[in-house]
Amino acid sequence: MISWLGAHYVEILGVIFSILYLFFSIRQNILLWPLGIASALLYMVVFYQSKFYADMGLNGYYVVISIYGWILWRRGSREGESGLPVSRLGMRNAVVLLVITLAAFGIIGMILDRYTDSPVPYWDAFTTAVSFTATWMLARKILENWILWIIVDAVSMGLYLYRGLYPTLLLFAVYTTMAVIGYLKWFRAYKTGMQ
Repeated sequence: MISWLGAHYVEILGVIFSILYLFFSIRQNILLWPLGIASALLYMVVFYQSKFYADMGLNGYYVVISIYGWILWRRGSREGESGLPVSRLGMRNAVVLLVITLAAFGIIGMILDRYTDSPVPYWDAFTTAVSFTATWMLARKILENWILWIIVDAVSMGLYLYRGLYPTLLLFAVYTTMAVIGYLKWFRAYKTGMQ
């Protein structure tokens, strides 16, 4: 057990920081962003070692988008007591994001299929492309980000089971459950903000 913990300590730390990130995300607390940066850096290592290259790149994106989200949320909290309000996606933005996500999926999948030894290039590309979109929506506090996370987290569980990343599989089982809770909590906040 000790040797297993020693071999997987980066992944275990990533799980801990990721759970804290999601906890603060649900609570709409700005601390989610520095925790997200720490988690993303740790998972870049984990996914490189597991040959999930798109997920590794996605975590590089998480570092950048976490800085963006941190700035947006800080700016929003200066403008009002409650901070940046929860908003809805809207049909026009949904179509634009769908097109961008599909394009990213196709490009990432092709690159992974042709130029890497990824064992699941298109599944890796799918979770990566949808995660790009969901994280951008989270930074903007768009309610529907949670729906995308539920989908990504459920698919990711299968991928991590396949690759034997058991602590990360458990993390994504928690993520799936917490994404449902996050959606419900943010929906209530949205409805309260409408009044």
